[in-house]
Amino acid sequence: MSDLLLSLSTSPLARRLVTSAKLPIPMPEKLARPSGPAVERFLEGTTALVAGDGALGSVLAHVLPRAGAKTLVASDALARVFAGPCEAFGRPLHMLAESDAQRTDKAHALVFDATRVTSPAELKRLYTFFHAYLPRLARCGRVLVLGRPAESANTLAQAAAYNALEGFSRSLAKEIGGKGATANLIIVAEGAEPRAAAVLRFFLSSASAFVSAQPLRVSAQAQWNGADAWERPLAGKVALVTGAARGIGAATAHSLAAEGAQVVCLDRPEDDEPLSQVARDIGGSVLLADVSASDSAASIAAQLKKTHGGVDIVVHNAGVTRDRTLARMQESGWDQALGINLEAVVRITEALLDGTLRDQGRIVSLSSIAGIAGNMGQTNYAASKSGVIGLTRHLARQLATRGITVNAVAPGFIETRMTAAVPMVVREAGRRLSALGQGGLPEDVARAITFLSLPGSAGVTGQILRVCGGALIGA
Repeated sequence: MSDLLLSLSTSPLARRLVTSAKLPIPMPEKLARPSGPAVERFLEGTTALVAGDGALGSVLAHVLPRAGAKTLVASDALARVFAGPCEAFGRPLHMLAESDAQRTDKAHALVFDATRVTSPAELKRLYTFFHAYLPRLARCGRVLVLGRPAESANTLAQAAAYNALEGFSRSLAKEIGGKGATANLIIVAEGAEPRAAAVLRFFLSSASAFVSAQPLRVSAQAQWNGADAWERPLAGKVALVTGAARGIGAATAHSLAAEGAQVVCLDRPEDDEPLSQVARDIGGSVLLADVSASDSAASIAAQLKKTHGGVDIVVHNAGVTRDRTLARMQESGWDQALGINLEAVVRITEALLDGTLRDQGRIVSLSSIAGIAGNMGQTNYAASKSGVIGLTRHLARQLATRGITVNAVAPGFIETRMTAAVPMVVREAGRRLSALGQGGLPEDVARAITFLSLPGSAGVTGQILRVCGGALIGA
């Protein structure tokens, strides 16, 4: 399962030799990932460059100084917005000058607020800013573009400009991925600006190391009580994670527990030993159940109600693959993939909605880029994961008045026991078919799930967040 090229690239000598010889060998950058739970000053010692006089200046001013970043702004209007927060948190505020483009010190983040662009001509400001300052972007740095939904535009020209931001950010992600840097677009609906703070923190932090080339929408659709703690945000919450014995499920259980949640770890009875070990490691509890059994949903809901009085976070992670081309696929392979990956999600969710999932709750389901783009030999798996997307979008509308958000995470190539079993050539292709030139880790998916589980992420619902390193396939 070891990525030979990633290991090789950690050697400065190897990188110099490959570069100087101009060999066509990718040298992926080792990604900076978090080593523990969220901390308030996660940008301590870093620099952020901010441009664009949009509607999110005050939100950026709330996040960047408090997180510890030194901020350089490109306009007097931004300077006025940032002045108070920078002073309050003892962070220096500077104006960007033309000479700053030639500086050799690196910036962790380049942020452009394009929420007030009105025409394609105004997109030239994106070019001017990034053309000048992109060379200063640090390895494993962050590029964020902030926009509005195209459907909210007042004119044809504005709609075109808003939608252009997606093509721009996706393409830029491909250009900077070789240095381990990411670029993403945050689309914020009018009235949802305060809800963008938690989203900004996730995308600016190392928790989003394997999320790139993605647009994410922030809306005021779901009711929100304003909760948005920066540290231990899940304290007092009960979380259910299915398929928690290993891989992404185990990583998710660890991540949720680190942020304060009491985690109920669920898996098959035959996985009792590894599941119990995960639960012991995080101070959680064990719930043994076969999710494919017709009576499991009711028993899971009853157990959660009896032991914890209900549940706040539900992570549908349990899943299987039964890959075969359709002509060669056995009926049992179809039934197992659809039964575990989709039908069980529907049954368990319906059971929990009947008085077990509390208001302001969170539902996060595992989809896949195969469910978005399709994949040869995976008609069953892709159908099930695409079904999860439909379920997510439908439930988000249905549960918004209760303050419950419903989202899905769609992993790309992740280094798991499952991908370790595929042929080496296929495995290597999967790793390289991303802007970051490598596979992700279970922890990358777990961090995205945790982000979507936070009280402060109330603005994100009905969304499919790809954790794929900016994969070159799919949407």
